[in-house]
Amino acid sequence: MRPFVYDRATSADLAARALASSANAAPVQGRVPAEYLAGGTTLLDLMKLDVMQPARVTDITALDARHGTIAVTDGGLRLGALVKMSAAADHPEIVARYPVLAQSLTLAASAQLRNMATLGGNVLQRTRCNYFRDTSWSACNKRNPGSGCAALDGVNRQHAVLGASEACIATYPGDFAQALMALDATVDVAGAAGPRTIPFAELHRPPGSTPHVETTLAPGDLITSLSVPAGPWTRRSLYLKVRDRQSYAFALASAAVALDLDGGVVRQARIALGGVATTPWRAREAEAALAGKPVTEATAADAARIAFAGAKPREHNAYKVALGQETVARALLQAAALEG
Repeated sequence: MRPFVYDRATSADLAARALASSANAAPVQGRVPAEYLAGGTTLLDLMKLDVMQPARVTDITALDARHGTIAVTDGGLRLGALVKMSAAADHPEIVARYPVLAQSLTLAASAQLRNMATLGGNVLQRTRCNYFRDTSWSACNKRNPGSGCAALDGVNRQHAVLGASEACIATYPGDFAQALMALDATVDVAGAAGPRTIPFAELHRPPGSTPHVETTLAPGDLITSLSVPAGPWTRRSLYLKVRDRQSYAFALASAAVALDLDGGVVRQARIALGGVATTPWRAREAEAALAGKPVTEATAADAARIAFAGAKPREHNAYKVALGQETVARALLQAAALEG
């Protein structure tokens, strides 16, 4: 790990302005000027691997009193960005009223990591692509812009079949983000120009030709909370994750599903995919195909096929198309069987 300056934030607004100012300064020996530190479960790993090299680290854990709380009302759910994953996963009202959120958090990481990692950091976690995390590989556009992508023709079993580009096929690794996307969550941000709110669906950027730019956040922007509106679909929701082993593994394919049914007929379906795309992925055309129909094995399979109609597999990850389709179909059938 390289030497860095450590400081502690006393307010989100002051920290955002300070980091924005640092980000606009000249890089120090090519290093990223500054990063926030909360649970540290991704940042510290990547600093030890020399993948991330911030010259300054601003610890935001002292902001916990204001940004570390959970509020559930009839209108929806507000999650402070510093809430620990385990606290949200085990919260009785989230388990009962927003099961897809609780399940996505419970199925993510180990218990030890869930006790450390924060929700704000979780949605910003970086890819598990081996070519990104192993600096002995020089070709990685996400780590070293313009260097190429070793995964395109390398070992790409874990990589994305949706949303990829010729510059990057790394998969977004998280679980919680898919649940937030399916429920139309919003993100509250403190920035240099003041606070603002953006739809969660606009937080992550597809790789395109600039895969090193992963979000729409501006330099210094700090996520302060996540909000989820209540709706008739939130109780009948679930997260289904398929992985290489049952504990502590990233998704090969996953589906966050929420359904609003009227006598067994779909009024509204919500489907977000994980493990298969470069960003949290909303399958809106598949959702539209289910509207006005009952959820049967045939309609679920048809929606799943539509969800992967744009898939572009490579040598080792073609299995994700069939696996992803089966995951979506199973998730829809299981969600339809839940009590609303």
